[in-house]
Amino acid sequence: MREVTRFVAVLIPLVGLSGVCASLHCMVVVAVLLFALAAVAIATGVLGLLGKLPRNPILGVTTEAALHSDENFRIANRIAAPTSVGAGFLLFAGGLVALVANGFAALGIAVVVAVIAVFTLGAGANAAARAVEPLLPPAPVGGCGSACGGCSIRETCEPATSA
Repeated sequence: MREVTRFVAVLIPLVGLSGVCASLHCMVVVAVLLFALAAVAIATGVLGLLGKLPRNPILGVTTEAALHSDENFRIANRIAAPTSVGAGFLLFAGGLVALVANGFAALGIAVVVAVIAVFTLGAGANAAARAVEPLLPPAPVGGCGSACGGCSIRETCEPATSA
């Protein structure tokens, strides 16, 4: 997902240079970028679906819950894999359009496809994060500063006793 976000950040200045970027050369560059991002998204999705994606902080679902253990990472990426593959196919289709079309329409389609791919990846990552969140061990409770454990307000939390 970070790769697609970086791609969108690269495309935004290109939109401002639309007169220059309407040339065939620029559309080839945009298409190659879309194809490269598509390859990363599809490879990440396939490896995640097969459970072969190694735990890392760059590719795949990288939430705290997912990175907690190898099993959580495998489960999270297996859940997010279909959306990753789908985003990869969207990016690939956008690259094909960028190669065939020319001008503002091609650039606009490339930007729209990249944005849709980011949201698709985000939806999969969100679903995966929600699925592995309950697998985390419970947070430790107790000590000063926890609920009703603050040193100065401890007596206010205790139940009232009848005299």
